[in-house]
Amino acid sequence: MTGSRTILHLLTKASIGLGTLFLVGVLLAAIPNHRVPAVATVDREAAQEAQQTPGGAIDHPTIPGMDMEDAKSAEHQAMQDMAGMQHSSNAHMYLTTPRPANAADQQRASDIAEKLRSGIEKYKDYQVALGEGFTIFMPNVPQKEYHFTSYANAIAGRAMFDPTLPTSLLYKKTPTGYELVGAMYTMPKSATEDQLNERVPLSVATWHLHTNLCMPPKDQMRTADWNKFGLRGSIATLEACDAAGGRFSPVIFGWMVHVYPYESSLDKVFAMHHHD
Repeated sequence: MTGSRTILHLLTKASIGLGTLFLVGVLLAAIPNHRVPAVATVDREAAQEAQQTPGGAIDHPTIPGMDMEDAKSAEHQAMQDMAGMQHSSNAHMYLTTPRPANAADQQRASDIAEKLRSGIEKYKDYQVALGEGFTIFMPNVPQKEYHFTSYANAIAGRAMFDPTLPTSLLYKKTPTGYELVGAMYTMPKSATEDQLNERVPLSVATWHLHTNLCMPPKDQMRTADWNKFGLRGSIATLEACDAAGGRFSPVIFGWMVHVYPYESSLDKVFAMHHHD
């Protein structure tokens, strides 16, 4: 058994019963030696500065009193946003800077896609994925893509990158079940763009962060105006969020990148969303 598979086997055992606890934590895995500064908004200059700032502890979501209802609401909006993302940064989405194309990156990206395709082939039967510990995120909520997440894979990915072990599998709903279309890798929000590039080259793929989240007051979660709050809302600064009585976090979850290994060209394989 390979080292990564051995680690995965042990972590799978350790993660039994902890799925709910790690619902949000899966996307917040820790990388030492770096910390994103606590800023009101995220911009390119701040991110570049953060890449050169040493630090210690991991910075988890900064929403005061964030509970599971908050987490599910924010994560659901994030998944909806990913399904319709455009290839540009905005107030609630920060994208990595594209790097110059080169043959070495093209080959490395092709190798990643090939290994991923081989590694997830068995999960075309989604029941196999469920049997191996992948958990469906909000299965009863209509979505363009359903994320089946492995918390063990997410934890194992802290220390090493194995292209065959994605954090999440991406499925489309069908009349008889789910059709596998791709996968998602994740990195902590504290990771630098150089670290992201070491895993999946930025000349080919675009990693993204969800940013500037304003959640409504706790007693207004079910009646809030979601045209203002959330990852699709108009509020995108700490000042505006405070004025609305909300709870603000400059960065939530972690870095994400989608890969669709069954597509015919690299631009579609590493697209921001699946091409129907």
